[in-house]
Amino acid sequence: MSGTPDMTVALQDRFLRDLPEMAVRWQAQTPPDPRLLVLNDRLAPELGLDPTWLRSPDGLRFLVGDLVPDGATAVAQAYAGHQFGGFVPRLGDGRALLLGELAGEDGCLRDIALKGSGPTPFARGGDGLAAVGPMLREYVVSEAMHALGVPTTRSLAVVGTGRPVQRDTELPGALLTRVAASHLRVGSFQYAAAAGDTGLLRRLADHAIARHHPAAAAAQRPYLALFEAVAGVQASLTARWMLIGFVHGVMNTDNMTISGETIDYGPCAFMEAYDPETVFSSIDFWGRYAYGNQPVVAGWNLARFAETLLPLISESTEEAVGLAEASFGVFHTRYDAVWAPGMRAKLG
Repeated sequence: MSGTPDMTVALQDRFLRDLPEMAVRWQAQTPPDPRLLVLNDRLAPELGLDPTWLRSPDGLRFLVGDLVPDGATAVAQAYAGHQFGGFVPRLGDGRALLLGELAGEDGCLRDIALKGSGPTPFARGGDGLAAVGPMLREYVVSEAMHALGVPTTRSLAVVGTGRPVQRDTELPGALLTRVAASHLRVGSFQYAAAAGDTGLLRRLADHAIARHHPAAAAAQRPYLALFEAVAGVQASLTARWMLIGFVHGVMNTDNMTISGETIDYGPCAFMEAYDPETVFSSIDFWGRYAYGNQPVVAGWNLARFAETLLPLISESTEEAVGLAEASFGVFHTRYDAVWAPGMRAKLG
């Protein structure tokens, strides 16, 4: 149900306008008994949102996607991804929706998205719902990461839905309102590349450059510069994880952002004692995403990203591969530039 809230929430639909082939217009399920469990009073004003209004009936409807401001359209985003090394050409937001982009007080656009808002066409048989415990956990961990200075998606609110969720046992349902620089992922590029549509791939790359890495637009080879920019921010992010003993748990390519933010707090945790083989995912039987493997996996994911960009880097595949391979040094240089002084600082 759409309508105009009492306060003006100027959501944009830039992703939908730029990349309609990668968006499915969808409506969040209406929770039967929504109750605000936690609201991020510090984050809301940074987005130009009044916490008092967000606690009102209309504000609560906005937080669960039941009140979408005029001019905005909720969409499920399409993307692909390597999951534990195996490529899946069609993943997408199975239980999430992008409500739109909102310019914060600093003028930067941020995605406002829902998690646990019901099944979408990408749900693959899932119920599209989420339970209170995992959503509160994502709220706490993402805000802890922000406080530690690690680039991350943020949590605006967790709302109890009043709808039970069936897992091993019946659990109370909830929905997370998430804020991100964007939800563009390596998997987004893999989806466009798998479609074999170079025009779509180019528009996606241009969208990413404009949104996150505008300096690349002026480079001699803009799409190679995009790769180097993403490699740099991901190297910095991975090094920061390693410095605080953070184990992400599911470093699939659909969980590697183009912005360089941590996303998808599933089976993640912090090590209590150093052990490079530490794994927190119950299904990571071979330790692919163990703490000590994270830099290697980040590099592997970036190689998959580079593969998608080859047609844009050069008309000659051989030349494109050579240029991309030469650019991998950016990852190692940036990783060392963050990790080494961080480790030295621990020694005082």
